[in-house]
Amino acid sequence: MTDNIDLLKINFDADSLWLVNITLAIIMFGVALDITINDFRNLLKYPKPVIIGVVSQFILVPLVTLGLVYLFKPHASIALGMIMIAACPGGNVSNFMSKLANGNTALSISLTAFATIAALIMTPVNLAIWGNLYKPTSDILKTININPIVVSKLILLILGLPLVLGMFIRYQKPFFAKKIARFLKPISILIFIGFISVAFYNNLAIFKSHIHYVFYLVVIHNLVLYIIGFYTAKIGQVSFQDQKTLSIETGIQNSGLGLMLVFLFFNGLGGMALLVAFWGIWDIISGLILALYWGRKNKSKNYDTIPFS
Repeated sequence: MTDNIDLLKINFDADSLWLVNITLAIIMFGVALDITINDFRNLLKYPKPVIIGVVSQFILVPLVTLGLVYLFKPHASIALGMIMIAACPGGNVSNFMSKLANGNTALSISLTAFATIAALIMTPVNLAIWGNLYKPTSDILKTININPIVVSKLILLILGLPLVLGMFIRYQKPFFAKKIARFLKPISILIFIGFISVAFYNNLAIFKSHIHYVFYLVVIHNLVLYIIGFYTAKIGQVSFQDQKTLSIETGIQNSGLGLMLVFLFFNGLGGMALLVAFWGIWDIISGLILALYWGRKNKSKNYDTIPFS
C-alpha cells in the first residue's frame, strides 16, 4: 500500500549527503572551467536558444509536471518528488550527454551556467508555487518549514561558488584551466555515476520491493520532458544541433540537488526520496541512450530520422 511508503528509510546518511555536495560542486567547477565571458556575450548576440531553454526549463517543465500529477494522481509524497525534480535546474551531466549527441556543447555549458544562477531564485520559488497548486502536496508543504533564503544559500554554496571559481581560473589561467578540465570533468562525472551506483546497490532491497510505485512515473515524466525540450526548440526554429541540446538540457534534471533538498528539508520523506533517487538513476540511462542514438545518426549523416519525429 502506498500509505506506508513514507515510512521507507532509504540508506542515505550525513556522510552521503556531504559526498553529494562535494561531487556536485566538483562537477560544476569542471563545467565552469570551459566557460568564458565571451560565451555569455555570444549568447546575448544570439539569445533565442537560451530564451527557449529558460522558458522550457523553468516554466514548461513545472507546468507539464503539474499536469502529469493531476493526470496520474500519485501518492502525495511521490507527487511532491516529481515537483521537486521539476523545480531543480538542469543536471550538469547534460553537458557530457550533449557532447555525445553531437549537440551544441557550448550552448549546453552556457545554459547550465545560466540555469544554475537562475536556480538560486527559481528552485525555491517553483517548489513553493507549483507544490501548492495540488492539494495533497500543498498539505505536505504546510508541515515543512522551508526557508527560500536557506535553499538559495545552499545552491549558491554547492553550485554558484564553484561556477564563479571555475570561470575565474579560466579567465586568469586559460591554458591551465583547459588542461585540468580535460580530465576533471569526466572523472567527476564517473564519481557521480559511481556514487549513484553504490547508493542503488545499498538500497537494492528497497528498490526491488517499491520501485513499481515510481518506475512508470519517472519513465513517462522523463520522456515527456525530452519531448518538450525538443519540440519547443523545433517550434522556435533553431538548428537541429540546438534542438538536441535543448531536449537533453530539459530532460536531464539535477536530481543530486533534489535528493539533497529532500533529506535536508523533508527528512528523507519515503515516497519523495524514492522518486528522486530513481530519477537520478534513470535519467543517466535515458540520457546515454538518447545521446548515443543521436550521435550515431549524426555520424551516418541521417538527420531526418529522430526519436521524436
